[in-house]
Amino acid sequence: IETLSAQSLNNTMKAEKDIVFFNRVPKVGSQTFMELLRNLAMTNDFSFHRDQVQRVETIRIPPADQLALATMINSYSTPSVYIKHVCFINFTQKLYWAGPELTLIRDITRQVSSVSFIFQIENSNSKIPLNMKRALKEKLRTCTALRGRRRIESVSGDRQCLPWSLLRGTGTLGPHAVHSPFNSDSALQRAKTAVEKHYAVVGVLEDLNSTLTVLEHYIPKFFKGATKTYQEQVESYQKINRNSFKPPVSEEVKDMVRRNFTREIEFYHFCRQRLHRQLLALKLPDVYR
Repeated sequence: IETLSAQSLNNTMKAEKDIVFFNRVPKVGSQTFMELLRNLAMTNDFSFHRDQVQRVETIRIPPADQLALATMINSYSTPSVYIKHVCFINFTQKLYWAGPELTLIRDITRQVSSVSFIFQIENSNSKIPLNMKRALKEKLRTCTALRGRRRIESVSGDRQCLPWSLLRGTGTLGPHAVHSPFNSDSALQRAKTAVEKHYAVVGVLEDLNSTLTVLEHYIPKFFKGATKTYQEQVESYQKINRNSFKPPVSEEVKDMVRRNFTREIEFYHFCRQRLHRQLLALKLPDVYR
């Protein structure tokens, strides 16, 4: 613990511009986090920007659109925050804007239980609305029960079984997770590299207090008072985007997810350990709880 340094673990120090990019990952509490940022924008005097609300989100965008997005973000006055449902984009590689990046992750077994409403099938115009509890429950049951070539871990198989939650890793991994074999070590290693090199903070929903503490200290211009603001409005935040159609998820399904998403789970623990290192490096008196 004594050898940990907050300065060496804080990628914010490398930022060239005071524009925070928050690439939202579906079903990890990002809606709540977005509203927290909206409130912090008023108290900490920065501009709040988000993408337009869309019925179906496209999280993998082609290079031309990536450049357009980078150009738009780069045009904002500083300090600003921009929030969008999109995969990780290497903005420094585009030689454009390079500001602090952050995202949130969640335990994959809990995230699967929050799948709702819409699936977007990759490389298809087909959309599957899931606005009824029965339909949602059946879809989850069917996807997790598949065997052989069409089983859940096969990206090249039935893409109707790749809802938002099952693409969760690509929110941080970027397109590599889709182009690489699903649950592959190559995708995992690219993901870890992207996190260490580009992300100031990858928050963890199950460790929200630690996440807010790290954000307050690593990106203070934007997150000063984040814990206090959240605690003062915790009841209203917890009601945001609550899914009344969410079905219970059986232990059998959870076990199947754990077996088939081993790299996803390893990535989750990698990010969680990184967050804890960032927290311990602050050497706060009440951090050992």
